[in-house]
Amino acid sequence: MNTIAFIGLGNMGSPMVKNLLKAGCSVRVFDINETAAKALSPLGAVVAHSLEDAVKGVDTVITMLPAGEHVRAVYLGDHHGGVGLLNMVSANTFLIDSSTIDPDSARLVANEAHNKALEFVDAPVSGGVAGAEAGTLTFIVGGSNIGFQQAQQVLQHVGKNIFHAGQAGDGQMAKICNNLMLGIQMAGACEALSLGIDNGLDPKVLSDIMLQSSGRNWALELYNPCPGVMPNVPASNQYQPGFMGKLMLKDLGLGADAALKSQSAIPMGSLARNLYAFHNARGNEALDFSSIFKMYSKK
Repeated sequence: MNTIAFIGLGNMGSPMVKNLLKAGCSVRVFDINETAAKALSPLGAVVAHSLEDAVKGVDTVITMLPAGEHVRAVYLGDHHGGVGLLNMVSANTFLIDSSTIDPDSARLVANEAHNKALEFVDAPVSGGVAGAEAGTLTFIVGGSNIGFQQAQQVLQHVGKNIFHAGQAGDGQMAKICNNLMLGIQMAGACEALSLGIDNGLDPKVLSDIMLQSSGRNWALELYNPCPGVMPNVPASNQYQPGFMGKLMLKDLGLGADAALKSQSAIPMGSLARNLYAFHNARGNEALDFSSIFKMYSKK
């Protein structure tokens, strides 16, 4: 089985490592938060104490990092001494970045990897923490046909659906479009539910009606934002994430940046971004993104 280095052990990275270990993969882990890395040691992960130690001699590297600046720093340099991952790995090491970042950063890293005869794909994920824990994530891959085929062999252990969006950076662009729609959809679901509640409707009954009508959507079906309507979702657990509001704001910002570059009209996406900026500024950025329901609620 693959020897994998996994860099970045946050809410998504740690459960992904657990599923790789369950699949029989040998996994080395590294994070600047050593506690997160050490927590995986009893499960069979090898804890590396440096980026170089983590990637030395492995078959595959998977990174799950917060933003484009971190991906550029880790792969290209300016990370603990200025040496990038591309200068640390062995020949034929396969590289997967599952962060959600701007397409230009993904293309830059892919180009530099190509110059060193290394195969790199951007493979952002959809499915949240629950999907990461269950091993049912959706991966949206940007890269060559060969890179996609290699990615499938690894990502099948942590995901259910693996799509080839196109060339380098296209995985990121598809993820940005998806999360733009998700942010709009969640805000709209909260708005409709709150309108019903303000006019005397039971939110559970209203949700059931909309789920069987033309207003049906992912938020109502799997992630209802109104407390008490659906069990086992953040709304029924004080909005513990899940997917934090600050990350939704980041992704909506990536959508706004992409729209500026392509001169695309995204009026609803822009409004959703501003709604999340306002909501987060009121102390909600670490809560689940469905907590934007609170902004509409009169209670």
